[in-house]
Formats: sequence, C-alpha cells, structure tokens
Amino acid sequence: MKLSTLTRHVREGFKSIIRNGWMSFASISSIFISLFILGVFILLALNMNYMASQIESQVQIRVYFETDAAEEVVTDLQNKIGNISEVSKLTYVSKEDGLAILREKMGEDNSDWLEGYDDENNPLPISFTIEVFNPQLVDSVAQQIESINNTLDPKPIKEVKYGQDTVETLFKITNAIRNAGFAIVIALAVTAMLLISNTIKMTIVARRREIGIMKLVGATNAFIRWPFFIEGALIGIISSIVTTIIILIGYDQIVHAFQYDLSLMLIQLLPLKQVITLTAATMIILGSLIGIWGSVMSVRKYLKV
Repeated sequence: MKLSTLTRHVREGFKSIIRNGWMSFASISSIFISLFILGVFILLALNMNYMASQIESQVQIRVYFETDAAEEVVTDLQNKIGNISEVSKLTYVSKEDGLAILREKMGEDNSDWLEGYDDENNPLPISFTIEVFNPQLVDSVAQQIESINNTLDPKPIKEVKYGQDTVETLFKITNAIRNAGFAIVIALAVTAMLLISNTIKMTIVARRREIGIMKLVGATNAFIRWPFFIEGALIGIISSIVTTIIILIGYDQIVHAFQYDLSLMLIQLLPLKQVITLTAATMIILGSLIGIWGSVMSVRKYLKV
C-alpha cells in the first residue's frame, strides 16, 4: 500500500470519528465500560496470583535429626541436601538456636513450660529449615531427603515435615484462584468484543448507503475496509487509554488508602509500578484488537452490496 493511500485511510478514519460524533461517543463509552470491568478483573487476578505466590513462598521443609546424631553426619547431610538442585536455601538450626526460637514463640506467658531447660539438658534435636525454588516441588524434595536418609544406617534423620495435607490443599486453592481469575478475564474479553461489535455495527448500518455507493463506483473491498479498520483501532486505542488512566489512578488511590488496614489482615497489594506496564499494555492491545475485530466483523456484511 502506498504511503499516500495509507495517509488517506488514516485521515478518513479520523474524519469519520468526528463526523459521526455521537456514534463514536457510544462506541468509546461501550468499550470504556467493558474494558473498565475487564481491567478491574485483571488487577484482581494479578493481586490474587501475587497473594497466592506469597502464601506458597512460605512453604518450608523441616528436617529433624535424632538427638544422638553425630555432628559429622549432620554436616555430610547438610552438604548432600544443599546440593539438591531444587533447594534454594538451607538453614542449620542448632539445639541452642532451636531452644531460643521455641522460647520466643511460646512467649512470656508460657515460659514456665521450658523452665529448667538450658544448653546442658536441651531436649531439642538439630534441625534444618529448607526452602525450594518452586514450592510445587516441595513434595519431591522431601522424598529425595527421605531417600538419602534411607541409605544410612542408622538413619540420622528422625522426621521430615512439610505439612503434606496442608500444602496439597493450599496448592489446590491457589491453583483454583489462578484458573478462576484467568477464566473470568477471558469471559469478560469475549463479552466486551461482542458488545463492541454490536456498537460498531450500528455505526456501519448508519453508513451502509455510503458503502453501497463506493461499491457501485468500483471501489475494492480493501479500499472500503481500511478506513473502518483504522476508525475501529482509533476508537479502541482512545477508549483503552482513557480506561487505563482512570483504572491506574483509582488503583493507586486504593493502595494508598487501604494499605495499612490490609497489612493488619496480612494482605499486601501489588504496588502500582509492578502493575502499570502489564495493565497498560494489555488494555491498549486489547482495545485496539477489539476495535479492529468489531470493524472487520461488522463491515463484512455490507461489502456484499
């Protein structure tokens, strides 16, 4: 396509938006409402995924040794477990550290339970706290640790704990949240496309006489389509930019207004800078595609004139 022809199509697209002011306003309003709902659910989905990741990141494996396990055996196992590729962090917890941590957790009100215990008669075993790169692999890592332990005689590890039932339930919930969020976003995108298609179709119905005349004087289908494509894209881009600005400003206000109250409920929202790029890009690309798609679907029928 020649540059002059493309310039003509762009010019005609702009003119059409201005010439059909109320129809353009109706289309932009329709896209705005649809994209606004879609944008809200995108932000919800991002934050639900963020909260699910936060919960999953707290999944740890605890390895408790027999109280008579030799230090050199513990050191050897520390090296072997630390070399498992999925392990991201291994923390050695000595008997003394374990007793101090337990005292802190029980607090002053229950300090009587540990009265009389010190470094000389510490009943707690040495333990490891293990974190993995992918929380979904915590069960696999726990099994590898059990396998290493089973090769030794006597077995130095007394217990490997990671709350299997709790973790499996947790992963089911977080996966359900992610899948539900994804399904809602897809459903709203399709709904938005149908609404916009109908709105743009109304615009084209009002102009079908113009399209018919162009066909009668020999204009090609592509020549007729291009201004509608550009008009649809412009309407989509304008709507998505307006929607994105309003949604992101509103989101920033919500984060600042409720950050303290939410933190008391152990809920953290993603900061604006972490959602602005993805949200803006998604909204503008979706708005453009929806506008073009609506134009393509609507103009096709009237090119048969």
